[in-house]
Amino acid sequence: MSVSFKNYQPCMTAEEYQSRFTEEDAVGWLAIDEQIERVYANQEPRHYAPPLHYIAGGTEPLDGISVYESKKQIDHFHFVSYGFSDLYYNPEQADAEFSKFGFELTFRLKKYSDDDNVTWACQLMQNLAKYVFNSGKWFEPYHFVPANGPIRLDYDTDIIAVAFVIDPELGEIDTPNGHIQFLQMVGLTSVEYEELRQNPITTETEKIIQRLELDTPLLITDLDRKTI
Repeated sequence: MSVSFKNYQPCMTAEEYQSRFTEEDAVGWLAIDEQIERVYANQEPRHYAPPLHYIAGGTEPLDGISVYESKKQIDHFHFVSYGFSDLYYNPEQADAEFSKFGFELTFRLKKYSDDDNVTWACQLMQNLAKYVFNSGKWFEPYHFVPANGPIRLDYDTDIIAVAFVIDPELGEIDTPNGHIQFLQMVGLTSVEYEELRQNPITTETEKIIQRLELDTPLLITDLDRKTI
């Protein structure tokens, strides 16, 4: 079945949902793919998936993470998660306000070489997913969390936390399973994290993000960045 969500309008009844989709349709996943296609037309991403899905007893909550390559602003990798939202056929989600937790994570990482190891960033996303799935708490724009050390353990970096913003290219979408925000993780230095820890309010996070946007409008995380 060919499924398209262009010009999709919310407020679908369960009956309409069942008449349009079948159990073979990964409804939420396809909606995410269609949004990404608008940015990365015809690019085949690297895709990382656990050997066993979480629902089947696997240990990693996310069903997959796709990694695209972008040359916008500076060469970088663009990660997109699959699993914080409802990915599959689910008539009970018809007319739901949010798709499961209501977001998927993204991350932009400065590219250092063609053979850059990106699996650590995928594991970071999975670790954040474990927190969300186990606690039932979700992330929203301008939330921030520490990484409990360097964001990449095998790299000399001062990036030790992440803040969340709406991805400047992927934005937000309405799907038949509910609304999804694409929340981009933005790396924060130890100085920036301490600022937020001392004053953990949304306006302070916004100030830091606005400062970062002056140099990198797409908010690409550079592991070599330091706050002077």
